[in-house]
Amino acid sequence: MQKPWLLFAQIVTAVVLVLASLLALDRLIPGLLPVPGDGIIIREVANSETQNGAAHPFSTFADAAGKARPSVVNIFTSKEVRAQRNPLMDDPVFRRFFGDRFNTDNNANDRPQRVSNLGSGVIVSADGYILTNHHVVEAADEIQVALPDGKTLQAKVVGTDPETDVAVLKVQHPQLPAITFAKLDNLRVGDVVLAIGNPFGVGQTVTMGIVSALGRSHLGINTFENYIQTDAAINPGNSGGALVDSAGNLVGVNTAIFSRSGGSLGIGFAIPVSIVRQVMDQIITHGGVTRGWVGIEVQEISPEIAESFGLKSTDGALIAGVLRGGPADRAGIHPGDVLIAVNGKPVKDSVSLLNLIAALPPGKIAQLRLLREQTEMQALAKVEKRPAMAKPAP
Repeated sequence: MQKPWLLFAQIVTAVVLVLASLLALDRLIPGLLPVPGDGIIIREVANSETQNGAAHPFSTFADAAGKARPSVVNIFTSKEVRAQRNPLMDDPVFRRFFGDRFNTDNNANDRPQRVSNLGSGVIVSADGYILTNHHVVEAADEIQVALPDGKTLQAKVVGTDPETDVAVLKVQHPQLPAITFAKLDNLRVGDVVLAIGNPFGVGQTVTMGIVSALGRSHLGINTFENYIQTDAAINPGNSGGALVDSAGNLVGVNTAIFSRSGGSLGIGFAIPVSIVRQVMDQIITHGGVTRGWVGIEVQEISPEIAESFGLKSTDGALIAGVLRGGPADRAGIHPGDVLIAVNGKPVKDSVSLLNLIAALPPGKIAQLRLLREQTEMQALAKVEKRPAMAKPAP
């Protein structure tokens, strides 16, 4: 009977010694033993998971934003407009009861008023060329560019292209941080993008989203459309700002949003760098953009139209109208014809046809393959310069 009690006493003694040792170690190394109470156990990042105290690049886009932000500027424009005379002042009944008390200065309505606007821009060259939207600088008689460091510069318009909503400005500065252009071919739906601009005039802002779609068209925003769609927040004032990829390279210029409230609803559009680069080069070199034109009006081929014309598919573009005396008219093209190829390049829809013809140099002969009453034929049209887009009546 004495051996079991002796064994028990030895075990208790060993346990007491172990606890005493742990308590001693806890004094030397605080926090070694858990303390009962209201505390919680948290997980911390190990030293091997950080780089100089910062998280790994995959968990932040600070490097991409830091690379692109110095190249994005704020644009402030102003112009003088004349106020419209209140039509009530010409109403004899109104004047009979109120007289001229609301028109003490007969020339007040004729005085010009200065209207301001704001937007964003992207520095594309160290010697001062800046990209923005045409609608940001349209009709402006004074343009100021505010750099991220707060310095303000006067800018002049090198040229604009209303049909793509692209404008090129020039400022005088010895050395500017130019953005790096990305290759659009590498952009995919689902890629992370950052929108950088000056929304509502609050100052430079970076928002994040993904590429929601590519090649958006038929939106009625501009004549030539091939937009990047993104859910990165784009608001008034972001127009002309940069859309960059996760490496900070420019993939597009923000230009429009779909909104019923005026704010971001998660559908924004940017002009891809492929179009921006082409338009920018022509503006800088020639002061404007020259496009081909053959004098036709086209429409989409719906399944119903394809069935009525006996077409096998909806590919191609239906000729809805031909300008009398224009290149297409002289080439023998008639309304009702279906254009299916331009210089051997297939026509998918009316937008692709517009782009194919616009890319043709004026003065060259274009081979137009078409269907007439289900019979394939070819016409040769001499390309002319596309007329300037008519401005809407005020």
